[in-house]
Amino acid sequence: MIDEKISRSLAKTITWRITASIDTFIIAWVITGSWQLGGSIAIIEVLTKIIFYYVHERVWNKINWGKRR
Repeated sequence: MIDEKISRSLAKTITWRITASIDTFIIAWVITGSWQLGGSIAIIEVLTKIIFYYVHERVWNKINWGKRR
């Protein structure tokens, strides 16, 4: 079984959060018309979703389905 190191999962988590948070900021800014409110929403979203994504990634790493040797 090929296992993914925690450091790799963490790096993927961080780079994905940056990308997704920029998306959240833009959407929130467009909807609210306020870049300050958009930024506040994006900051809160970073703090919650980075944790959720990391846990999600580690759980999936334990599932062998779809992995190749």
